[in-house]
Amino acid sequence: MAAINVKSLSLKELVSLEGKLQFAIIEARSRERSEIKKKLAALAATSGFSLAELFGSSKGAKKPVGIAKYANPEDKSSTWTGRGRKPTWLVIRLKKGAKLEDFAI
Repeated sequence: MAAINVKSLSLKELVSLEGKLQFAIIEARSRERSEIKKKLAALAATSGFSLAELFGSSKGAKKPVGIAKYANPEDKSSTWTGRGRKPTWLVIRLKKGAKLEDFAI
């Protein structure tokens, strides 16, 4: 690779070179990332795994659902995790004087 004497370049030339370097770095990073992924996938496959099994899949990953902590005594399928907005059945009973602990599962 030919050496570039940056001290002899004008500001315009240096800025142009900087842009080209940034683009080249992004391309090289992407290319090397792809090569490493292929190598890792091949290594995982030799042991009977996929990359998704080892590292999880970030595509379409869902948030874990909270565990229900409170239940409606009249309908045990109506539950609340204690996070977010309180369900209507709970709000009504709390206004009538019930305590949150009364609905704990």
